[in-house]
Amino acid sequence: MKPAGCDQNGFLRSLSEHDFEELHPYLKTVDLPRDLTLIELGQAITNVYFPHTAVIALVVEFQTGERVEVALVGPDSLLGAFGVMGEPVALITAIVVLPGSASVIDADRLREASKHSKSLRQLMVRHSQALYVQAQQTAACNALHCVNARLSRWLLRVRDLSGSDRFKVTQEYMAAMIGSRRNAVSLVAHTLQQSNVIRYSRGHIEIADPEALKKSACECYGELRAQYQRLKFPDRPEAE
Repeated sequence: MKPAGCDQNGFLRSLSEHDFEELHPYLKTVDLPRDLTLIELGQAITNVYFPHTAVIALVVEFQTGERVEVALVGPDSLLGAFGVMGEPVALITAIVVLPGSASVIDADRLREASKHSKSLRQLMVRHSQALYVQAQQTAACNALHCVNARLSRWLLRVRDLSGSDRFKVTQEYMAAMIGSRRNAVSLVAHTLQQSNVIRYSRGHIEIADPEALKKSACECYGELRAQYQRLKFPDRPEAE
């Protein structure tokens, strides 16, 4: 029997029965509170996480204390695969954006299992490629697209990963994630609220009109979603 929540994670669901049985005894379920740092730049990667309901941001931190997100990891993937397949030292920082549960396994245990399973290695490579594509697309988006498009793209991505139209996040946090100023995000959020696209109150966001939000987002949202789906499941058409 799978540990509680395992069927909520796309990576674990994708494992062959044999691969899952190899990992199953070593998986533990944990709760991840908001703002918890799971991986820190330059530190050894000791655990690999498979989110059930939590959403995790990979962020670049500057000496000024500012952070900019380059990718999001949620229930469709895993965090820490690069540390299993390559050097076990973090090249980026990972923090919890939306709190929730996850399965966790010791990185050394997963590394050992991958040595004996080509299918497990291939799956980790595909998910790592998808994360790399996401980071590239996000960097380009933050450099070229307006705040309105970037914020809309980010909200849609969080919606996809959380599986909910409602979540808690402050304007200051959103600004940091998309590499913008808080006042700019505040203006965009106000405009979206006035247009009945979102409802926002005291750090609580509800996406009231997802289709309108998609029209407000840049091309990066659709491109990223398609690329991510193809890299994870190369033989399957994109899910509607």
